[in-house]
Amino acid sequence: MTYNTQPTASHFVDGKYVEDKAGDPIPVIYPATGEVIATVYSATPAIIDQALAAAKRAGKEWASMTGTQRGRVLRRAADIMRERNHELSVLETFDTGKPYQETSVADATSGADALEYFGGLAGAITGEHIQLGDDFVYTRREPLGVCVGIGAWNYPTQIASWKGAPALACGNTMVFKPSETTPLCALKVAEILHEAGAPAGVYNVIQGYGAVGAALITDTRVAKVSLTGSVPTGRKVYAAAAEGIRAVTMELGGKSPLVIFDDADLENAVSGAILGNFYSSGQVCSNGTRVFVQKGIKEAFLARIAERLKGVKMGDPQDPEVNFGPMVSQRQRDIVAGFIAKGIAEGARLVTGGKVVDGNGFFIEPTVFADVTDDMTIAREEIFGPVLSVLDFDTEDEILARANDTEFGLAAGVFTADLTRAHRMVAGFEAGTCYINTYNLAPVEAPFGGSKLSGVGRENSKAAIEHYSQIKGVYVAMGDVEAPF
Repeated sequence: MTYNTQPTASHFVDGKYVEDKAGDPIPVIYPATGEVIATVYSATPAIIDQALAAAKRAGKEWASMTGTQRGRVLRRAADIMRERNHELSVLETFDTGKPYQETSVADATSGADALEYFGGLAGAITGEHIQLGDDFVYTRREPLGVCVGIGAWNYPTQIASWKGAPALACGNTMVFKPSETTPLCALKVAEILHEAGAPAGVYNVIQGYGAVGAALITDTRVAKVSLTGSVPTGRKVYAAAAEGIRAVTMELGGKSPLVIFDDADLENAVSGAILGNFYSSGQVCSNGTRVFVQKGIKEAFLARIAERLKGVKMGDPQDPEVNFGPMVSQRQRDIVAGFIAKGIAEGARLVTGGKVVDGNGFFIEPTVFADVTDDMTIAREEIFGPVLSVLDFDTEDEILARANDTEFGLAAGVFTADLTRAHRMVAGFEAGTCYINTYNLAPVEAPFGGSKLSGVGRENSKAAIEHYSQIKGVYVAMGDVEAPF
């Protein structure tokens, strides 16, 4: 396949590509082969300043447009993104290693959905009128200003869009820093938004390691920070943003429970467990990695999932027949291999998989452990790879406490034919995103986010408008003003 993966330049600032090779080089490595397929350069202080200045300047023009006008730009960008889905999906596969079979239906398409949804909502972002006798109050919903987005490496196109769409719909501008591991896709999002009519400076992308992110989130021109990343990074971002009293939303990690009762449809439950553990080679923050299976169907579940995993086809992720890709990096593969070794050492039963695949790519087999106990490392810590842990349980009364026994609270799911029990379970789950008889779906119309250490705030849905806007109350007096003296 002939495809130029080297971007026009490292950064997209003020409506155009810009380069400054004085920054540290960032090699872009194709996870399927280990080859360097592009090089970008970390943003220098000059580039950081240029991006923030452009976003600050563009804010006045962008905010003064009507919501309908802004929405038209976002919806046009969604159309362009869908028209270019093939090339964007190919690039996403080069950037992340995820199979084209997956990226072609889950990445740019999801980004386009966000742009379309918030484009449609933009004109309906309004205040309210509150009558107080003859006097009244009206409210204005106004943008926050310059927003900074910090992306993760697992869904680069989607995350750039999920953060950009609500921010821009509300009249904010954005400087987005993708993960240094996957720097290519966000540049295309910026390019498409500008082509769709977003004024120069409204959406900017700059590259860099953690120091660039730190410079962005501590700058006095920044009003809001949105992070997708790990808990340790989240702690740093939250602390730094608090120093400047900046608004923050964070979508962090998880160790989510997936509870399967013995009355569940076995095939659907196995499908849910596959989606919750092996999609994107397990590199999904909301994954249901602690699979609690009621003892009555435990062996049937294990037998069926082992059988279904024979359908895994590894290989060149650009091949539409391949359905399982590599880890995003050698480092990530090594981390996952370390967790597998711990699982074996601590006495979990290896049902299938567990091996690193020979070759230059960062492949590791989808892995299933059984007889996992609540205190094992693989049941406590986020692995972020294709490792499914099956834990036994007896009764509904017991399982809810065990499911919630984690510092995380991103997602949770239940499979059962008893819908009354299903609703009891989701009412009891300490998690922000719950599923009944499915898992890991994230439509833009629904709020997505976590509780406890899994984050603050919500992405997507109408809830995101609250996180990218502020309310101004205006009291209007219709009579004389009384004062005590």
